[in-house]
Amino acid sequence: MKTEEKANEYLPLRDVVFNTLRESILTGEMKPGERLMEIHLANRLGVSRTPIREAIRMLELEGLVTMIPRKGAEVAQITEKGLRDVLEVRQALDALAMELACERITEEEIRELRRACDTFAQMTRTQDAVRIAQADVALHDIIVHASGNDRLIQMVGNLSQQMYRYRLEYIKDVSQHGRLIEEHEEIYRCIRSRDGKAGAKAIRMHIYNQEQSILSQIQQKKKEPGSRSV
Repeated sequence: MKTEEKANEYLPLRDVVFNTLRESILTGEMKPGERLMEIHLANRLGVSRTPIREAIRMLELEGLVTMIPRKGAEVAQITEKGLRDVLEVRQALDALAMELACERITEEEIRELRRACDTFAQMTRTQDAVRIAQADVALHDIIVHASGNDRLIQMVGNLSQQMYRYRLEYIKDVSQHGRLIEEHEEIYRCIRSRDGKAGAKAIRMHIYNQEQSILSQIQQKKKEPGSRSV
């Protein structure tokens, strides 16, 4: 976690700190339930406590940090309710994006989607969860942008940071990689044939399977001594 690598003369220091902490949470460097100690983080990042405090407030608004009475801030737990809330919305948005993309996608975007499917499959061989998640994001972004609906693109973008945590947890389960590749291929076939109805159904199932896998992980973690969630 190095703020100097993210420094940008056009960004306020609080935003640099916010981006640094957010990335650490999303990639799993900072674990659910981990305390965010202002003094410790300030020393670690080489900044004063003020931008740390401001960044923590911003992270709380995004749902990535929870304020615990008499304890302070900690990385938000991955909960069943949080998972369902996020994926219910994402499922609806992605289904709409698929229907619109099947009508509006260009031939160049279809070729781009084909390359993204191939790249994702290649990334699964690395077993690097972050790189695989990035390839998955890139693939889905092509579909969303192909919808041609700016408001929809904005809404998906606003949800993407919270979605990324769940996506990463899913991708960490290597046993799901084969199914993910197959589902991406089905999504591609639907878009290639411009079958919006089948495409919406395929992407809804794609996200449903993700939800079920992560729910299983959460429930398994609950059985572990001293664990509250993933």
